[in-house]
Amino acid sequence: MEVPTATAVNVDSTYTGSKADAARDSLTMDYDAFLNLMMAQMQNQDPTDPVDATEQLSQLASFSQVEQAIETNAKLESLLANMAFGQVDDLIGRTVTDQNGTTGVVTSVEVYSDGTLLELDSGQGILLAPGVKIS
Repeated sequence: MEVPTATAVNVDSTYTGSKADAARDSLTMDYDAFLNLMMAQMQNQDPTDPVDATEQLSQLASFSQVEQAIETNAKLESLLANMAFGQVDDLIGRTVTDQNGTTGVVTSVEVYSDGTLLELDSGQGILLAPGVKIS
């Protein structure tokens, strides 16, 4: 039985390793740099030929849209994780059988970022995947 190679997500602790979190951190740094560059550009522009304000606002709006998309992704990740925890609770005490014929009663469930491992009363584990029969 091959165990997923990922860090377990503990219901009692805060999960802080998502792609959305990393993107949000990167965006914050990029957003600050963008504002600094925009301010420098405005301070150093030629007064007789100023930069088009419409173009600057367009760039700022595009940056804002990216920021909102990252926030939406972070909330979606959180929602999916919460749904997974709600569903795994229903598996404890149920009988499962995998494609290899391994059968047992689920005693605990470990949720990883790349899959869910069902621990059986026999001490074996089954990776929750297509083909697993739950009764």
